[in-house]
Amino acid sequence: MAGICAYNMSMIVELGHFALILAFAISLAQSVIPMVGAHKGWSDWMGLANPMATTQFILVAFSFAALTYAFVTSDFSVALVVDNSHTAKPLLYKISGVWGNHEGSLLLWVLILTLFGACAAWFGGNLPVSLQARVLAVQSSIAAAFMAFMLFTSNPFERLMFAPFDGTDLNPLLQDPGLAFHPPFLYLGYVGLSMSFSFAVAALIEGRVDAAWGRWVRPWTLAAWIFLTIGIALGSWWAYYELGWGGFWFWDPVENASLMPWLFAAALLHSAIVVEKRETLKSWTILLAILGFGFSLIGTFIVRSGLLTSVHAFANDPERGVFILMILAFFMGGSLFLFALRAGVMEAKGVFSTISRESALVMNNVLLAVSSFVVFVGTMWPLIAEMLFDRVLSVGPPFFDMAFTPFMVALAMILPVGALMPWKRGVLTRTMQPLLGVALFAIAMGALVWAMQTGQSALVPVGVVLGLWVVLGAGADLLTRTGRGPLAGRLRRLTRLPRADWGKATAHSGFGITVFAVAALTGWESEDIRVVQIDQPFTHNGYTMTLRDVQQLEGANYTSTMAFVDVEEDGRLVAQLTPEKRIYPVAGMPTTEAGIDYGFTRDVYLALGDPQQGGGWALRTYIKPFANWVWGGCIIMALGGFLSLSDRRYRVAAGAKKRASGPKGAVPAE
Repeated sequence: MAGICAYNMSMIVELGHFALILAFAISLAQSVIPMVGAHKGWSDWMGLANPMATTQFILVAFSFAALTYAFVTSDFSVALVVDNSHTAKPLLYKISGVWGNHEGSLLLWVLILTLFGACAAWFGGNLPVSLQARVLAVQSSIAAAFMAFMLFTSNPFERLMFAPFDGTDLNPLLQDPGLAFHPPFLYLGYVGLSMSFSFAVAALIEGRVDAAWGRWVRPWTLAAWIFLTIGIALGSWWAYYELGWGGFWFWDPVENASLMPWLFAAALLHSAIVVEKRETLKSWTILLAILGFGFSLIGTFIVRSGLLTSVHAFANDPERGVFILMILAFFMGGSLFLFALRAGVMEAKGVFSTISRESALVMNNVLLAVSSFVVFVGTMWPLIAEMLFDRVLSVGPPFFDMAFTPFMVALAMILPVGALMPWKRGVLTRTMQPLLGVALFAIAMGALVWAMQTGQSALVPVGVVLGLWVVLGAGADLLTRTGRGPLAGRLRRLTRLPRADWGKATAHSGFGITVFAVAALTGWESEDIRVVQIDQPFTHNGYTMTLRDVQQLEGANYTSTMAFVDVEEDGRLVAQLTPEKRIYPVAGMPTTEAGIDYGFTRDVYLALGDPQQGGGWALRTYIKPFANWVWGGCIIMALGGFLSLSDRRYRVAAGAKKRASGPKGAVPAE
């Protein structure tokens, strides 16, 4: 019976490998046949794109399920399972172990890539047939490139001749719920930008970029931006509570790899609005779509090449990095060459003055794009300096804080004004009228905070002003859309505003909250590091801490040194925290688990250090004001994106009527 079970497990893994090979063959066919059909006007060839996209997704999904089955059942005949799992590991981390490594995460990447292609086939019925065929062909060519990378250099189904009795376990840092969900959301964002890229390349091939194209590309970009926002927030939260240093952003190369495409996606969202509403900024919008996905590929290179080290990089193999560089060069180089050839067909139709919503959106785009390039230069400069100048340099948080912050300050300043600015031509004084009260209130609150704090920097008062300016400005924008008349009637009309308007205001408010929270956390945080003895209290920033005990405990697959600390405020017990240090015997790695008392306006954060020779334990204590507001702002931003995405206008193609008036499968003149 055991032999039969082992045989069945082996067969499932082999079938998963075969399904991946078959999906690769279909991806090659889908990259060519629909594209030729669109060029020739052959509707039957173009019609093959949809079933091919669906079949490709089903095959990759089966392949991913087979690998997951191997992890869940601890099939140690698979090398990947041996390297990243263990029989004593909890089920959640057996499942997350599927993508907690280079090969498995690459399979997840391809799964999401084919999922987006299948969604374009399932929900793209209102697209012109030729455009849909070209989009699916481009999307499939990306999938083919990554499947080739996986099959030839990073096969997740590689077998061992002799299966060991147990595995070597997953990286302990990845055995955490935050990291279990962080990569899938991040990949949904990374790979989602491939759809914007596919739409851009398909439009360049067709030689047509118009208002309808702007409306078609926005939902895909918005979905990618939402998932990237959630993924980045999850990663930031994990770094905050898991690494034990209390920070939420370290400007780590992998963190930067996710931030750069997020900034480009935000710019692309706003730029596509101008294409849709005014049929201008066409070239710039196409370029942003190319760069957004390009920086996703750069992020993939950073994570998997081994050239830049990170606490959560997946691989350390320069040869694989070369393969990714080839993929990057092919798609980025090819699309930019096509962009140069097609520059003449992207002539802008609309004109606008300096004082207009178009100009505000251009400024928004410039700030987001340049800030992304600043992050890119800071991330890659140590590598460039070592290669070209033979110098070992380190670019850390001080550089990024100084170089990146001014762009976000400027963005926050123009956001409410740009949202209220009329299209084509506006008058600044008239636009500022609804914002006058907002500006005065924000400045007054900033002055109040400045007066109340003693001997501290101006960072927090500035954050208060900018945060209130953005949040209340978003509310003023909503109110101006209700027309004139009594306030009660205008408030009733708020409920009838389109979801996209509510989504925009919600997302902008989330950004304002995050700006304030980062400023408050950075400016008001207090830290204390000391050696503490059992039952000897100490005070820090109004809180009394008492180490009651330190115990050695056994976890599911680790041993723990856990401290028990009472936290009191004004003689009242507010929390009993248990910071700990864990050792995972199989992997032989330690981790730090912070003890955190989460509060609405502050967190009490404890990290346990090592025992001291003279007795006692090292203990780090932080009081972190408004820490949860950082991730709350991100959640609100993502919620705003979901509200906008749920608007019916995002789901109805602008060109559906035009398509219906022409023959099916007709190709526009190029």
